[in-house]
Amino acid sequence: MKLSKGAKLIILGIVLVVIDQVIKVLVKTNMFMGQQIPVIGEWFRLCYIENEGMAFGLALGGKVGKFLLSLFRIILSGGLIWWISSLNRKGKAPAGVLVGLTMITAGAIGNIVDCLFYGVIWDYAPVMFGRVVDMFYFPIIRDAMGNTIFFQPVFNFADSCVTVGVCYLIIFHWKFFTKDEETEA
Repeated sequence: MKLSKGAKLIILGIVLVVIDQVIKVLVKTNMFMGQQIPVIGEWFRLCYIENEGMAFGLALGGKVGKFLLSLFRIILSGGLIWWISSLNRKGKAPAGVLVGLTMITAGAIGNIVDCLFYGVIWDYAPVMFGRVVDMFYFPIIRDAMGNTIFFQPVFNFADSCVTVGVCYLIIFHWKFFTKDEETEA
């Protein structure tokens, strides 16, 4: 049985979200908040934290900001799903563009799941007010005192999907996004 390009993209998206959620549940159920486990010496650690807001722990205006951020993520993900579907139907986008956009969308959905359901599942917040679980920490460059100089953020698999998807599109498919639609007609 041969799968359509659309079916392959859906499978890719689901696999990425499932990997993200499995990692987060394993971290949440097997580590305590703030715990660090060395993976590759001092260079790579698992570090369990929960993120209240957006990237790098930034928050956005309390409960109203959290609600608006969650709503924005849902709307953005819906828009990305619609766009990927539209590009796929029209057949105007290279497969790599669709894969990159699917990675970004899967990453966004992975973090939406945390915000929507983790508060309810772990009984600390209502729907849309959960915290995002982060765990990957790469304190690559440190000063003489042991303080991390470069790379301080703790992130998760979903964040990696977004970052890799964006970098992949910028590096390999930037021309697709700079086409002048009028010259194609």
